[in-house]
Amino acid sequence: MNPYGAEYFGANYRDYAAQNPERKLAFYRALLREASPQGGRLLELGCAFAPLLRSMGPEWRRFGCDMSAHALAEARRADPGAGYAAASGEALPYAGPFDAIAACDVLEHIPGIDRAGSEIDRLLRPGGALLFVVPVYDGPTGPIIQVLDKDPTHVHKRARGFWLDWAAERWTVERWLGIYRYLLPGGYYAHWPTRLLRHATPAIAVVARKPG
Repeated sequence: MNPYGAEYFGANYRDYAAQNPERKLAFYRALLREASPQGGRLLELGCAFAPLLRSMGPEWRRFGCDMSAHALAEARRADPGAGYAAASGEALPYAGPFDAIAACDVLEHIPGIDRAGSEIDRLLRPGGALLFVVPVYDGPTGPIIQVLDKDPTHVHKRARGFWLDWAAERWTVERWLGIYRYLLPGGYYAHWPTRLLRHATPAIAVVARKPG
């Protein structure tokens, strides 16, 4: 049974739009633009309702995949110009190559994380870039995140070192930042990227590049 139906989003991301404000999407877009200045073919793993894909400029050819038929139906209605597929990160129905792949708050959901890494590597062109964002459970905020995180599909509750090592085994880690983030009472979503305090944040953003 697919756990990512409407009930899942209602229970875990009851205000999905508020948790994806424009300033957060702009941060992701800036990292992708720096990694691939000419644009190109972009694949987003776990795109859900696809707010990031919808916000990308015309220099990108956009593709998204997700396990949620519920989310993909809405994504297709909102943005029929992108290509969407129902798929797990462990088995991606594409031939590639892609200039960039984004996986924002997705990898922690994938049981076969090494298989997902192999699939990402298969689809990236030589010199292509991966942007991924994950919650991390170490540092001073780790105990707080453990308590606040109620999502039962988070199968990897890992420290930031795990993710940096996972990426470095396959690609060159070019940049990583910490992110302080939280949906505050009243619907305001705090989203503060930082390099200075990246060892003490509840989430990280990593940009890695495939050799070549």
